[in-house]
Amino acid sequence: MKLIDQHTKKIMEDCKVRAREAGLKFDDESLEYIVTNQDMIELSPKGMIPTLYDYWVNDVDVLKGKGQYKLYPHNPYETVINSRPAISYYNDNNPDWLNIMIFYHVIGHIDFFQNNIFFEHTWNDDFVGQALADKRHVNKLRSEYGRWVDYIIEFSRSIDNLVGYFTLMSKRSFPVGMEPSSKLSFYLDDFLPNSANANISAIYSEIERYNSIIENNELVAEQIFFSEVKVKYPEFESRFKKYIESFEEASIDVLEFIRDNSPFLKKEENLWMKSIINIVRDTSIYFSPQIRTKTINEGWASYWHDELFRSDHRIKGHESEYSVINSKVTSISRVGYNPYAIGLRLIQYIENLADSGKISYEFQKLRDSELREKFNKMTGKGREAIFNIRKHFSDFTLINTFVDQDFVDLHRLFVVGQRLNERRGTVEYYVKSRKAEDYKQMLIDNMYHPPIINIELKHTDTKTLYLKHSFEGKQLYKPYIADTLMGIEFLWFGDTAQGQVILETTDIMKRKSNDDSVSYEYKPILYIMSNKKMSKRYL
Repeated sequence: MKLIDQHTKKIMEDCKVRAREAGLKFDDESLEYIVTNQDMIELSPKGMIPTLYDYWVNDVDVLKGKGQYKLYPHNPYETVINSRPAISYYNDNNPDWLNIMIFYHVIGHIDFFQNNIFFEHTWNDDFVGQALADKRHVNKLRSEYGRWVDYIIEFSRSIDNLVGYFTLMSKRSFPVGMEPSSKLSFYLDDFLPNSANANISAIYSEIERYNSIIENNELVAEQIFFSEVKVKYPEFESRFKKYIESFEEASIDVLEFIRDNSPFLKKEENLWMKSIINIVRDTSIYFSPQIRTKTINEGWASYWHDELFRSDHRIKGHESEYSVINSKVTSISRVGYNPYAIGLRLIQYIENLADSGKISYEFQKLRDSELREKFNKMTGKGREAIFNIRKHFSDFTLINTFVDQDFVDLHRLFVVGQRLNERRGTVEYYVKSRKAEDYKQMLIDNMYHPPIINIELKHTDTKTLYLKHSFEGKQLYKPYIADTLMGIEFLWFGDTAQGQVILETTDIMKRKSNDDSVSYEYKPILYIMSNKKMSKRYL
């Protein structure tokens, strides 16, 4: 692994100039490394941060990568790390024209990292520097506690998706000292629309009333504001009290709760384990937005590599080669899901909608297909719209908002189903649906969505840790349950039998009737881990 040479670095800097002229915004400094094709496949994005702590499952990933390299030895890869400065990696055998295309793609990623609000908590962090300090700390602990360090890392990583990323994000969305209180948030966001049945104008009136009060009475603004609320809504205080109690009951950050409340971790000889949990948790939170913005991030980078590379004079003589590579990256998969392709086409679709004025109520209320087809206000606001999308949207909001029937029809998209051809003994693929709502649901089902698991405080004590899974129609992956609960048991009780870890979830039972029809039964179930042995009981 080495830094790119000066010739290639100049190409990158020229790409930066053109990207800024097009409106992209990003830091001046960046680091570009050259690695071999095989190294590119073997190293995961986490592994490519040279300062990140290591853990033993990386060996498995490397072995998988070697097998993958044998199958695909010539694929052009790039990897970008959201760090300060941004770090990116490139194959060592790329020609200059291909590097130009890839550089534009990478710059698109960097622009997204540094401007999308889901990454806000990473903007001022020196993650590489912090990771170096963490790695040194882990190595120091390994010299003292040996393999137990890796056990704590693995047990923590088994639940590192159960962290309060959105809680952290909501706190960072306001300037310091400007966060609305929980009472004010509950009144405006919950009580008025849901309990008082207030319309939008009434809610805005209350916001204006609060703002006018705070201008003249900043220190006692809430006290004055809620004095009138109490008169108008006598039930408000009791509702707010119940809300606070229910909010405190649910802990959306299981890893943090275990770190702070585990009887085992509170023992003086085990306090070092908390630092390991903090490292795993902080790393997970740092990478959380990348998992939730895969489609829009790749779409944004693909949009800009295509937009900027096709207008670059250095493409001359390589148009056909570029077309082949670009089509491989951004072609729509008829079976499966290509985030590059869907993300790119959604960005282009939004730009065209905004350019023609179709992101408006006037267009949305049209039902005549011919009028919708001819509608064009020629607003020229396409670029403004996609930059706004880049700042505020995640994968879910992008797909849920803009995958409509017009988009599905435009690209001839459909949901693929499978069925068994008993005569031939083969599995057949068929067009299951061309409806936008079905295609949208298929995309949403492919997105990252960790389970919602909370701590049931009323059932949790020094002898019992009670976890409750909020069932959303999908059961937990059963092969992982036993090992995960065993890790949680250790973090809560240690390696001695002192109690039990209980997971309440829902099991989906498949029933087949005499006429071969299939039905499903949903049954609440408890998984109970005690002394490294798991049992289960249906409720």
